[in-house]
This record gives sequence, C-alpha cells and structure tokens, in this order.
Amino acid sequence: MKPEIRLIEPEDNQATAQMIRAVFEEFDAPKIGTVYSDPTTDQLYELFQAATNSVFFLAVENNQVLGSCGIYPTPGLPQGCAELVKFYLSKEARGKGLGKALMEKSTQAAIDMGYTQLYIESLPVFDKAVSIYEKQGFRRIDQALSTAHPGCNLWFIKDL
Repeated sequence: MKPEIRLIEPEDNQATAQMIRAVFEEFDAPKIGTVYSDPTTDQLYELFQAATNSVFFLAVENNQVLGSCGIYPTPGLPQGCAELVKFYLSKEARGKGLGKALMEKSTQAAIDMGYTQLYIESLPVFDKAVSIYEKQGFRRIDQALSTAHPGCNLWFIKDL
C-alpha cells in the first residue's frame, strides 16, 4: 500500500505528536524552546482548525502517521508570509520521496491561499532536512522572523 497524503483529522493528534517527538529523541535535538515542548503539538488538529489560511498534511500508511508538514500564519511574520511548520518524517518514511511530496503539497497550498513567501526554522541536528529546504528553494537568513520557538537557530525564507 502506498502512503496517502491527507489533511489531519482529530483522531490523528496523539500519533502525530508521538511521531514528531520521536524524531527529536532520535536526533537528540533540543526539547525546550522547540515544537517538542510546545503544548500545541498535542492538539494540532485544533490548532490548524482555529487558524485561517492554514493547512496541515500527514503522510499516512496503514493508519500509521509517517510524516507531517503544514502552512501556518505565525504571528510576527511579514505581510504575505506564512511559516512552513511541523515538517517531520519518521525514520521509516525517509528516503522514499515523502518529505518532498509533503513539502510540495504544502507549498502549493500556500500559493493557493495567496501567500508570497514561506519561512521555516530549524536546528543543525536536522541537517538532512536543511538540505531539502535548500533544494526546494529556501535561502538562509540571519535572524528569526518569529519568536514562537526560540530554541531554533537556523532560519530560511522562500519567495513563492
């Protein structure tokens, strides 16, 4: 069975939060000041339902959440800019093109919603993800555009 990319549903909250936190644990990434300790990570369906011009996709196979990626109008970003958020892939999902598919679907959704730029934050331990960002046209910038996750120390922007 091929993984399906679909919108998050209420019953996906727990599995999605577990998948995201497992990635942080696998890479021994900082937990404080990141999505790991963010309380909204446990209620992603509700978070994205409450925000206008936002969307959150999951890659799912056999009812298992393999990856996630979304678009969110993070406070503090410039006019016309949204954040590419919660882009994570489980260990089992990597190297199969799922990350690229999730990012492209999210980017197209941002364009369809009228955004002109995408912003993303990351950490050096996620170097493979950083290379994906750069291949997808994101360029590094020198400072954060948002204060939502102060533990992140790499920032990127992409014109749509």
